[in-house]
Amino acid sequence: MSTHDEPEPESDIAARVEVHHANDRVLDAPALRALAHPLRVKIYDILSQYGPQTASSLAERLGESTGSTSYHLRALARQDLIRERPGQGSGRERWWERPAGGITMSAAGAAKTPAARAVTQLVTGEFFRLRQQALLDFHDQAIGEEDDQWQDASLISTATARLTPAQSAELTHRIMAVIDETVERYRNQEGEDVRPVTIRADVFPLPEIGGVS
Repeated sequence: MSTHDEPEPESDIAARVEVHHANDRVLDAPALRALAHPLRVKIYDILSQYGPQTASSLAERLGESTGSTSYHLRALARQDLIRERPGQGSGRERWWERPAGGITMSAAGAAKTPAARAVTQLVTGEFFRLRQQALLDFHDQAIGEEDDQWQDASLISTATARLTPAQSAELTHRIMAVIDETVERYRNQEGEDVRPVTIRADVFPLPEIGGVS
């Protein structure tokens, strides 16, 4: 019997995911404080999802002045959250990019004080708000504007299972392995039909309800 059809052991998947994210940046308190502004979170998000931008292109997209976006870009760059793209742009037009790789915002060491926890909650809350708004915008647009091909290729789904912590961890590792492989393979893909696609994954326990075991 061929072993190619056998599922990969969970220990191997977990190890592969751990290695893949071993170099993820853990944002410290100064980096989180630099992000603790709604416009900076939006700028960071655009650079993450759409690639390099200039202060002018960001200003046009966000409805802000070029002076404002330039100021916030410099603030993000001081904490190495973004960097100037080498070999692109000329004169006063500078291109900025977000370095490749994952980040972690909820490290225990970065939230030891009430002030640090408040900053962490502000930044993560704004990121979640932007993600939710993007989902709602797609839903509204897909009803009458998005073409059938992209509607058929998209997924918005919610399911519930009753799991132990170990089983939840196994599910998380499997999902992350698929996401990591896809991002690694297609990170820089270009082509006529290529668009940025956001990949969402939420796995978390629901609150306990009295009388339900």
